[in-house]
Amino acid sequence: MMLANRWFPVSTFGDLQREVDRLFGTFGKCGNGRESRPSVYPAVNVWEDGESFFVEAEIPGVKMEDLDVQVVGDELTIRGQRPAFADENGTFHRQERSVGEFARVVALPAGVNPEGVQAVLRDGVLTITLPKAEAVKARKINITNQ
Repeated sequence: MMLANRWFPVSTFGDLQREVDRLFGTFGKCGNGRESRPSVYPAVNVWEDGESFFVEAEIPGVKMEDLDVQVVGDELTIRGQRPAFADENGTFHRQERSVGEFARVVALPAGVNPEGVQAVLRDGVLTITLPKAEAVKARKINITNQ
């Protein structure tokens, strides 16, 4: 006599869900088991004042000649290359800093004047000043009494 095993799809999917959660849960951990934030490189801060937008990007170890900054419409693109580890006799025990080419596109809140964009690299921080287009600058409206 053969016994039939019943299939319970709900419990099978539950097992699958737990396994997927377990696998994806390890992606956010560093080698020491601590949680890490998802990495987007380079990390940026974007803010504005009345005249300009400002973008600050952390790019330690990247030289000015290895960077390309472009503005098209209301998007800023930062491209570059981080050099590889130079000591071929060394052995890594941990490597959390990526190497190679990178690109980051930052959507700006409004249009900019591309001719006035300035970029300064100092102490591993790239600061880009993007003057706002005249059409998006705030204008004070004079009120008259009639």
